[in-house]
Amino acid sequence: MIENVLWVAVALMLASSLTSRKNNLRKLLGAAGWVFFAIHWFYQPVHYIEISDYFNVVLVITVALICLIIAHTMFKEYRDPDALKNISSDVTSMATSATALGSLFYFPFAQMESLNIWIISLVTDNVFWTLHLLNLPAEMTAWNKIGLNGYQVEIILACTAIESIALFIGLIASVNAPFKKHAKAFLVSVPVIYGLNIIRDVFVIVAYSYQWFGPNSFDIAHHTIAKIGSGIALFAIAYVVMRILPELAELIEGVWFLVIGFIQNLLKKVVGNN
Repeated sequence: MIENVLWVAVALMLASSLTSRKNNLRKLLGAAGWVFFAIHWFYQPVHYIEISDYFNVVLVITVALICLIIAHTMFKEYRDPDALKNISSDVTSMATSATALGSLFYFPFAQMESLNIWIISLVTDNVFWTLHLLNLPAEMTAWNKIGLNGYQVEIILACTAIESIALFIGLIASVNAPFKKHAKAFLVSVPVIYGLNIIRDVFVIVAYSYQWFGPNSFDIAHHTIAKIGSGIALFAIAYVVMRILPELAELIEGVWFLVIGFIQNLLKKVVGNN
C-alpha cells in the first residue's frame, strides 16, 4: 500500500511540473503530491526503529515535516497566488520538479526487482574487488553477501548510495543552466558519491569483521562513523555543485527560508494564543 502512496506522490509532482506556469492548478497538484510524499516518509521510522537506526528515524520525520510545510505553502499559493510572492517566489515549484525528477530516477531501483538486483550486485562486486585490492581475504558467500574473518555482511539497496545519487540528479536537472554546467555538476557529484560509498561499505565490513570497536562494531561503524562521514562528504559535494550551479544554491536557500519562516509564524501564533 505504501508503494502506491509513493507513486501517487511522484505522479502528482510530475503533473505539477509539467503543467503550464500560467495555470495555478500546478500549485494544487504539487501540494497534494507533497502530502502523499509526507505520508510515505512518516511510515519509514517503523523500519529504522526495527534496526535501531535512530539517526534515520529523526531524519525521515524531519523530511516528512518539511514535505508538509511545502504542501501547506503551495496550497496557500494556489488559494492566493500573490500572497507569498515576495517570500517563496517559485521555490516550491522548483523543489517539486527536483523531487519528481529525483524520484523518477530512484524508485525504479527500489520497486523493480531487476534494477534492484543489478545495482546491489554491482556495488557488492565493487566492494569485494576493493577488499581484495587491499589484500583482505574476503569471500562472496552469496550474490549480495560478503564474508570476512568469520563475519558476514549483506549489501542492501541502502548500501548503494542510490538515494543520494538520485537526490543530486534531481537537483541538478531541475535548474535552468547551460549543458556544460549540468555535465560538470554531474561529474563532481554522482561518480564521487558512488566511489565514496564503496569506501564506506569497505570500512563498515572491515571494522565489523575485525571487531575494531568491540561487540558493537557494526552499529558504531555503520550507524555512527559512516553516517557522520557521509554527511560531511555530501555537504562538501553539495558546496562544490552549488559553486558550479549558483541557481541550485538559490533553490536550497529558498526552501530553507520557507521552512524557517513557517516555523517562526507558527511559534508567533502559539505564543500569541497563550
